[in-house]
Amino acid sequence: MEPKLSNMKLVADFKSADFDGVVVVASSVNDIPHDVLKTPLKSILDVDAAAGQGVFVAAGNEVKRIIFSGTGPLDKDYDDVRSFAEAAEKGVKRAIEAGCEAPMLYVQNTERFPEAETVAMLGALKALYVPLEVREQVPSKATKVKSIGFFDSGKSAEKLKLAQALEMGRIVSRDIGGSDPERMAAPRIEDYVRKTFENSSVKVEVIEGQETFLKEYPCLAAVNRCASGQERHDGRVIWLTYEPKSFRPVEKTVMLVGKGITYDTGGADIKAGGIMAGMSRDKCGAADVAGFLKVVDILKPNNVKVVGAMAVVRNSIGSNCYVSDEIITSRAGVRLRVGNTDAEGRMVMVDVLCHMKEKALKEVNPHLFTIATLTGHAWLAVGPYTAIMDNGPAKMEGFAQKLQATGELFGDPFEVSTIRREDYNLIKCKGEYVDVIQCNNLPSSRTPRGHQFPGAFLNSVSGLDKHMSSSEHPIKYSHLDVAGSSGDLPHPPNAATVVPLAMHFL
Repeated sequence: MEPKLSNMKLVADFKSADFDGVVVVASSVNDIPHDVLKTPLKSILDVDAAAGQGVFVAAGNEVKRIIFSGTGPLDKDYDDVRSFAEAAEKGVKRAIEAGCEAPMLYVQNTERFPEAETVAMLGALKALYVPLEVREQVPSKATKVKSIGFFDSGKSAEKLKLAQALEMGRIVSRDIGGSDPERMAAPRIEDYVRKTFENSSVKVEVIEGQETFLKEYPCLAAVNRCASGQERHDGRVIWLTYEPKSFRPVEKTVMLVGKGITYDTGGADIKAGGIMAGMSRDKCGAADVAGFLKVVDILKPNNVKVVGAMAVVRNSIGSNCYVSDEIITSRAGVRLRVGNTDAEGRMVMVDVLCHMKEKALKEVNPHLFTIATLTGHAWLAVGPYTAIMDNGPAKMEGFAQKLQATGELFGDPFEVSTIRREDYNLIKCKGEYVDVIQCNNLPSSRTPRGHQFPGAFLNSVSGLDKHMSSSEHPIKYSHLDVAGSSGDLPHPPNAATVVPLAMHFL
């Protein structure tokens, strides 16, 4: 079932008969300027003063029901705009539990957080997401409400249009990233992507076949070797391209490679001891690439070209799986020795990144990205945030800090990390056999700088290290590790990079 949103519209009257409840997101009941909402809510607080610290429902005099979901005072230095998304999501969920079939969202204005209304809209829409398998297998549960309204603050129309586009992108990312290993095995991801971008402004090209991978993407081919024996698991590299159809010249080219491991057993270095569960979420990087392209398709920027690549492979275990100690020559001609088959994410991306680099040399102002649920170390180091690492050319324009600022505005925070000389030293082979060691023999979570040194691997093995700041053709490159920010089962993925990337570039 293709992604879609519930019926949405702006509303100027709280008493509209089209809606059966108002979800109020505000710092406190006393701060609400509308008596039609404030008076019934205060009557509850007069009986239970603690109610204002959470989410509660009141019967209205002129509105059937009012659901208050407070953000709290938000006067501390460490408070951020996510409180609005969280309050809106909780409020809409509580409204549905109370019997609402058509809730309306009202967000109290705030000067400190200029995008609070958009962020709250996104939180409300997140509450309405229904996983793909449920939509397909239980059609009666395909939607949670008949419609949702948003109170018009005077500038809400533009914000709602933007929130709709961003949420459509997040739905695509959640569908791909969150679905089970069979529903979103590589061939079925291809089918989903083709349907999503059918008759759209995004061109879809698919590369498949183990023999083709061996020629074009030898590192990816090593990971795919075992899965290629099962047709339903055989890998794909899915290229998505958007070119603006306007007379305005392209000013920048955004080029993204996403890790799409449909299931990660660890390969021969198998994930043992119960830690394999949840590894269907190892495709959230590729999912975010597709989600970002969906936003691009809707907003259709006229000065930005976007090229995305989804490296979609299953890391299977069996008699044909790749193993540690194998020596592989990458697309860029770099000879590497496999150190751990559970470090497969960098393997499936690195040759695709090299291919993207080759394309970038012919593009206007290119900026390359890798997006991946790459390391447990990122989760340990930065918790539930995206770790971003710039190469030299990207660092010269302060890109990581700028994207971090965008994430702060729209409620998807980043933490900035740095790729340093120690990371390049770690991957250097100390012997004569190869140029680079793919990985050490410890889990990333037990390796110092465990989420930074894979960035050095991607730079070196893709050949991007030939395009540093001092080179004849510098190329901007940023690596985004979303291992902590993508979200875990049983909840839907967060699609953590879709909104910040869209708001920064589009």
